[in-house]
Amino acid sequence: MPEMDEPLEEERPKIKTILVVEDDADRGEFLVQALKDETPYQAVLAPDGFQALKMVRTLKPHLFVLDYLLPRMNGLELYDQLHTMEGLETIPALLMSANLPAKELEKRRVSAITKPFELEELLQTIEKLLAE
Repeated sequence: MPEMDEPLEEERPKIKTILVVEDDADRGEFLVQALKDETPYQAVLAPDGFQALKMVRTLKPHLFVLDYLLPRMNGLELYDQLHTMEGLETIPALLMSANLPAKELEKRRVSAITKPFELEELLQTIEKLLAE
């Protein structure tokens, strides 16, 4: 039986999920761990766009953090595919890269962060995107 001041199961806020798509395993694991340690969110890692597309069939993230230079499908192509899927059309995305195609990002109104970046800068950007 729950304590009187303990919220009922359905009243508890759902933990927001961030899908990180990064092909560099070390960087991906670092980002996921940093998000788990430094934020109230859960983070899930996909090593490429195709894996990310499989994962979103059963997982509905609240934010996509996408590396731009992914093998076989870049981050913008992945963004385009994710945003055509039912229920994912309005999920915000953050693209990461040293060389970002500014015009394409503007056209899609996608947020971006330039590598290398400070962890604090990434965390603040994520907070801002999840608050919108």
